[in-house]
Amino acid sequence: MHEDIIKMNERYQAESEILQKVRNEVGKVIIGQEDLIDALLLALLCNGHVLIEGIPGLAKTLAVTTLAQTLHAGFNRIQFTPDLLPGDLLGTMMYNPGTNEFTPHLGPIFANIILADEINRSPAKVQSALLEAMQEHQVSIGDQTYKLDEPFLVLATQNPVEQEGTYHLPEAQVDRFMFKLDVVYPTKDEEHRILKRMGKTNVKIDIQPVIEIDDINRLRKMVDEVFMDEKIEHYILDLVQATRNPAKYGVDCADMIRYGASPRATIFLAVASRGRAMLNGRGYVVPQDVKDVALDVLRHRVLLTYEAAAEEKNSEDILRQILDTVEVP
Repeated sequence: MHEDIIKMNERYQAESEILQKVRNEVGKVIIGQEDLIDALLLALLCNGHVLIEGIPGLAKTLAVTTLAQTLHAGFNRIQFTPDLLPGDLLGTMMYNPGTNEFTPHLGPIFANIILADEINRSPAKVQSALLEAMQEHQVSIGDQTYKLDEPFLVLATQNPVEQEGTYHLPEAQVDRFMFKLDVVYPTKDEEHRILKRMGKTNVKIDIQPVIEIDDINRLRKMVDEVFMDEKIEHYILDLVQATRNPAKYGVDCADMIRYGASPRATIFLAVASRGRAMLNGRGYVVPQDVKDVALDVLRHRVLLTYEAAAEEKNSEDILRQILDTVEVP
């Protein structure tokens, strides 16, 4: 049994080297932001969409476009605006006078990686069209349904500061994102390195594609094979249950939580924990893997009360309290 575990870990360590190549290529452009890059890689491994939130200038868009350049995969950037229509995203039926027929013109959503830039700037019709693509990996144009290519990943950005001309994303759509990432300022040392590398008028950095779609599909199958002990499964269940019934787990925040995490959070926590183990070159999940991904998976799924807002508490404060209180196996 011990030898089997050693062989399994050697296999996962060998396969995780290709992910390090992706990190290295992205690191040519992005300085710092290791958590952001790891989360994007994790989403790629786990087939999950990502919502990236942060003020302008923190390299959200640059990180996604750079990651896309490391992949032999289709990539489209869609700038969301208030006048964007579903047809601009999905495509539309166009009349062909030569044949006297309507033929489909497929939109930019037909790519492997979609950068939905400033996603909260488009109204409900566009968001509902995107929701079908995110959940079902298909789109409807006219009376026809078209399957999207795999892998299909929506990496969306939004600015939490500017509210004019924006639309609140429906909670049903937000729940479809596996991760919500909060991008913060770089440290002084990181910003100094950014200055050294980017503080010129003509900066060109060559990014090489290092991973194929077949590699992504193979790595995803390996994620599914990562071993998770039943004790870890119950730990995940306890964390999610604690967001719904905190008093049962000794967490003193019941008056601050309006709605706890959905069952989708349980599924995403399990998948992301397996992916995190693989990123770390392991073929089995440990409790720290769950803790490492918990905030990114849960921060947008726990809705707080007015009492929490009055005490200037956010969902991360509550989740850290839960993570510190719930018993670790």
